Amino acid sequence: MISKRIFLGLVLAPLLSTSVMTHAMAQTKEYTIGVALASDTNPFYIAMRRGIEARAKELGVKVVFVTANEVIAQQVTGINDLVARKVDGILVSPIDAVAVAAAYQAAGEARIPVISVARHANSPHQSAYVSMDEKGVGRDIATWIGKAVGGSADVAMITGPAGAATFRNINAGLDEGFKAQPQIKIVYRKDAALTREDGLKYAEDILVARPGIKAIYCANDEVALGAVQAVTAAGKRGQIIVTGMNGIPPALQAVKNGSLGLTVELNPVSWGRLGLETMVDWLNGKRASDLVTVRHVLIDASNVANALPPAK
Repeated sequence: MISKRIFLGLVLAPLLSTSVMTHAMAQTKEYTIGVALASDTNPFYIAMRRGIEARAKELGVKVVFVTANEVIAQQVTGINDLVARKVDGILVSPIDAVAVAAAYQAAGEARIPVISVARHANSPHQSAYVSMDEKGVGRDIATWIGKAVGGSADVAMITGPAGAATFRNINAGLDEGFKAQPQIKIVYRKDAALTREDGLKYAEDILVARPGIKAIYCANDEVALGAVQAVTAAGKRGQIIVTGMNGIPPALQAVKNGSLGLTVELNPVSWGRLGLETMVDWLNGKRASDLVTVRHVLIDASNVANALPPAK
């Protein structure tokens, strides 16, 4: 359960005064934190990196990033490089929950804490996990889709990387949510990389194989925007609802213009800030919980105006 201190840090961090930040910096040792995110090009992780960098600057710690770009072997090599550099701690968003186990073990044997962010690892060497309510997100999306299609429809799912435990948990929540709506039938399910190209490709396959579907669930906004392209090209905009997740700006705009039905705002900037804070707290001996959670908000036509940045 998230501690009061961590929760207030997430909500109020952008409002911190200069004097408070100076005090925080004075209380923090000069740590070097390694960061191995799942992608360098996905807008979600670009925003998360901004949050990490901003909070690191406020707390007076150094961050070192390694490249992964959704390539498992590359991420494992990057984590091992950080271990070799003897960083004080490592933040990881694991591409595959199992494949990173050896790298986590190397960090553990070097007595370097590893905190997973956004996706977790199957490793006893994972020090903590900064997460969302994964099953809860899945259930909420399933409930929203059911209402949007009137309680009865064929639905397709593009579910994200098979090896990522986060997406397995979200999918379990989706299954629970759809099971409570017996008139909703899942007629297509496909694991996929979290890219716009895969979203386009598999949505095109869906439209050929299952022309009667009424909704396509997508594991993130990039996949969803690719699916939107396919639906629009097929002349079925307004007939097939597409949902995404992460609340990146292009997805919010797509919700506003009606081509995307739903995204889930996870605020990756705040998520990155919270991940960095959690690591610094861990290094300072403040270990309130092994699980730190961030809130999520469903964004659709009813509230997208509140989620969009103000016009300049």
